[in-house]
Amino acid sequence: MQKMEEPALRLFVFHHSGGSHLVYRDWPAHFPAGWDVQTPDAPGRGPRDERPALSDTGALLEYFLHELDSRLTGRFAFFGHSMGGLVAYELTRRLIDLGRTPPVWLGVSARGTLHADGDPTRRHLLSDAELRRELVAMGGTPSSVLDHQELWELFAPTIRADLRISETWRTKPLTAPLPVPLSVFGGTRDQVAPPHRLDGWAAASEHFMGRHLFDGGHFYFQGRLPEVAGLIQDDVRRALLLARAPSAVAR
Repeated sequence: MQKMEEPALRLFVFHHSGGSHLVYRDWPAHFPAGWDVQTPDAPGRGPRDERPALSDTGALLEYFLHELDSRLTGRFAFFGHSMGGLVAYELTRRLIDLGRTPPVWLGVSARGTLHADGDPTRRHLLSDAELRRELVAMGGTPSSVLDHQELWELFAPTIRADLRISETWRTKPLTAPLPVPLSVFGGTRDQVAPPHRLDGWAAASEHFMGRHLFDGGHFYFQGRLPEVAGLIQDDVRRALLLARAPSAVAR
């Protein structure tokens, strides 16, 4: 039996709170043909997934570690948006702690720096009406879900469970910066993760590769996917160069 050829790189794109791979279904087409772009879902996405959404941070990380286990080999990179940024960051730390191969690059999008005491925001506790208004302001959630009572009742538990994870996440302080190159992405008008809340990520990596800001809100990449994908490719390639010759991309 012929062995499957390894891709040049696997890029895992982790979705936001209440999201799924559907929001990122156009992403693979914007990357090189040799890249395997994967958009894994957390449990409880959509009407066909009858599994309950996870509301515990540890359980979510264990789920992705188990689900992606055999694919976390060779050259791979993580990009996570909002809650997905937390997943990408904590998975990177977990892989390092386990003595496993970490990603060659980590991209954190629209997520403020993590703190040991968590995020004071508590959107997951809002009333339905208040939460709908917040989601409208944030963007990213289809109006068909927000405006349709039956769909809202179907998706609201998953949205709340994800927001609970995002807002109650507790992280252990780093004893040393991560050895993984890290880039940060965000929107200049993002009210959830404004630009000043992204600054702290520079201290989380030995090889901070910069902050990419776009004119937009929490879902700044909508309408700018070619540009965002291009920057991701540039930073991944710089990270690969750094792995071979650290002085090649010193800033």
